[in-house]
Amino acid sequence: MDTQKIRSDFPVLSKKWNGKYPIYLDNACMTLKPRQVIAAMDEYYYEYPVCGGRSLHRMAKIVDEKITSSREKFQRFLGAKQHEEIIFTKNTTEGLNLVANSLDLKKGDMVLTTDKEHNSNLIPWQVQAEKKGISHVVVPSAPDNTFDIDKFESLINKNVRLVSMVHTANLDGYTIPAEEIIKIAHDHGALVMLDGAQSAPHKPVDVKALDVDFFALSVHKMLGPTGMGVLYGKHQLLEAMAPFIVGGDTVSDSTYQSAKFLPSPEKFEAGLQNYAGIIGSGIAVDYIENVGRLEIEKHEEKLNTIITNGIKNIPGLKIIGPQEPGSRGGIISFTVEFPKGGDAHDIAIVLDETANIAVRSGAFCVHSWFNNRKCEAAVRASVYLYNTEDEARKFVDALGKTIGLFA
Repeated sequence: MDTQKIRSDFPVLSKKWNGKYPIYLDNACMTLKPRQVIAAMDEYYYEYPVCGGRSLHRMAKIVDEKITSSREKFQRFLGAKQHEEIIFTKNTTEGLNLVANSLDLKKGDMVLTTDKEHNSNLIPWQVQAEKKGISHVVVPSAPDNTFDIDKFESLINKNVRLVSMVHTANLDGYTIPAEEIIKIAHDHGALVMLDGAQSAPHKPVDVKALDVDFFALSVHKMLGPTGMGVLYGKHQLLEAMAPFIVGGDTVSDSTYQSAKFLPSPEKFEAGLQNYAGIIGSGIAVDYIENVGRLEIEKHEEKLNTIITNGIKNIPGLKIIGPQEPGSRGGIISFTVEFPKGGDAHDIAIVLDETANIAVRSGAFCVHSWFNNRKCEAAVRASVYLYNTEDEARKFVDALGKTIGLFA
């Protein structure tokens, strides 16, 4: 993988801030955008900035063709059987909420999640428990922060309607044994949904091989535009589900008393869509596939190894999740005990101001995990395809100096 060539495609990496080029290690929050994605979106606004799916003029037909092309790209990207199984959303959060609200859950149904869920796969089930009387049960991790398959098997029963779990955790980069979980769930008659926001951009995902029922992702975490996501669902399940948001573009006809809904995916894509975003999303898929997700995965593990080996012996520093970097993808999250005061946010601020290194500090929208462990905040560095070994070493050096200020 030619990292230097890749970096030349990202305009922001050639812009100096306070005399230094940025070292961007906040990729689990959002990735940077290559010029190819930006150009494709500009092309829409400059050359055919019109509605798709409604009008019959030339420009509208171009938009329709581009939308279909992007949908087919995501079909191939995820290994779906047909492009009708791909629904465009705003983000992973909307995809998860769509299923939570459209699936016919009833009082007494159980939903199982992990103890590392992003708020987007926690709060919807708390709301459904309040509204419909479903039971939401959290599967605790094993002592080494990996998935406890025995505990999962002890909790699943005939009342479990859905297993909805984070595929790769944004907390620590750990990937659950999805194939095994899905088989067990299906054997008990339960459906499975995966939050793939941190997995699909970084490693190969084949929804057909996994036999997963629903899979949600955010395009802004895979080189694409903000405000774009994708929900995959098995066709027969989508056809049986009621739409979540209704109105324009979801129906083929209506009277004052009734409406005839379109099939999936149209019935789930209400109103005028983010056409530029959909087009840019397809180009983001092209970019990632040209590099290769296996290559990305190997590159991230190499960088994670450099960082892990460089920081693991810093006094007071504790890496969250499995200690082997190969089990944490491109994510390195850690807490630091400060004998003289200071916290995770101080580390992030000092790294930014002194070394132009961007990391995340806080609870990463996994407040439940932090509150359960009475931990206020952590620091997270997350790498991607444009990060270099030199940047990884600079981060290690800068982090050591930063922590030294509070020691």
